[in-house]
Amino acid sequence: MNKGIPLAERMRPESLEEFIGQKHLVGNAGVLRILLDRKQIPSMIFWGPPGVGKTTLAHIISREMKMPFFTLSAISSGVKDIREVIETAKNAGKALLFIDEIHRFNKSQQDSLLGAVEKGIITLIGATTENPSFEVISPLLSRCQVYVLQSLEKEDLLNLLNRAMSNDDFLKSKNIKIIEHEALLRLSGGDARKLLNLFELVVDTIGTETVEITDEKTTSIAQKKIALYDKSGEQHYDIISAFIKSMRGSDPNGAVYWLARMIEGGEDPKFIARRMLILASEDIGNANPTALVMANSCFQSVDVIGYPECRIILSQTAIYLATSPKSNASYNAIEGALAIARQEGDLPVPLHLRNAPTKLMKQLNYGKEYRYAHSFEDNFTALEFLPDKISGLKLYDPGQNTRELELREFLKKRWKEKYEY
Repeated sequence: MNKGIPLAERMRPESLEEFIGQKHLVGNAGVLRILLDRKQIPSMIFWGPPGVGKTTLAHIISREMKMPFFTLSAISSGVKDIREVIETAKNAGKALLFIDEIHRFNKSQQDSLLGAVEKGIITLIGATTENPSFEVISPLLSRCQVYVLQSLEKEDLLNLLNRAMSNDDFLKSKNIKIIEHEALLRLSGGDARKLLNLFELVVDTIGTETVEITDEKTTSIAQKKIALYDKSGEQHYDIISAFIKSMRGSDPNGAVYWLARMIEGGEDPKFIARRMLILASEDIGNANPTALVMANSCFQSVDVIGYPECRIILSQTAIYLATSPKSNASYNAIEGALAIARQEGDLPVPLHLRNAPTKLMKQLNYGKEYRYAHSFEDNFTALEFLPDKISGLKLYDPGQNTRELELREFLKKRWKEKYEY
């Protein structure tokens, strides 16, 4: 019994038969099981929430393939570490390289993998909690299969606990009765690693030979012993929500406080910057178009600089967004337009707006009644720009802020006979 090793590590499955969850990948007809049976493993990226088996699957694949296995963490590894692994793999003939949190690698670090992956020197297995379409460069993504891992079901999590109680020497030495399990499942947030380590913490803290686990005991122990910010669990979503709502509510103090909580918790700065980029358009929009420019500059700067210096840029941008005038008019406009597009289907484009590159199209009056705006006073002439069925439909309604009141006056002068602004 090696009690010094966390329960989640002691219980890490060593074969697909021991693996719980992800039946679409490792079940009898699962693609990973089929590939392993054929000994044909491509470079791949596992995308899914924390604690669903990404790292474990990489270890199982390495055992099944009987290939040299290297692992790097994108948090602590750089180009030099990657080159050393590639050089070792060349000497070995071929190797598996597992990179945890591959979304944290910058472009140059990901570029350094390309040649070795393409030549087959290494078979890459990357793990990410972020959408690889956004976080992995296209040349590397095109050389990898992406497999989506799903959140574990309640039944899976309970099976994990039962397996641990049956197989782990420390837990077997106790008489454990799980009277209530809802708090265990809720506090672990579907993360198998977090569930097992929390379970061991509760058992250890109670300390008696007979252990009766209730929701009240679990919650009490967790509140005393578990950190208040977990970048991969429930607090991750609660705190980013508080951060966004503070900026939307124009409170820079709340925004900076929740930002500090995320920074202290080790949150990915690009995740924070990406959410500010969304807010700049969704909640500020044309009330202050510079907000989007600021947020985009913040995202790019954070990507280049990283912690600790990027905390200043994140703070500056959060304060700017919080103190900016607000408008969700652009958000409402596109949501309304999408609803109409879905409801009405493919309405035909009016003839005067159609392109007429051929003689036949011109004979069919494509583009005939179109009037070029720059040929008229104030670069404007009233035309119908919507399909006939929804003519006169107003989708953009400017907000009641200085900038959009100017836009309202602009539109009122030009469209007073068609729209009410």
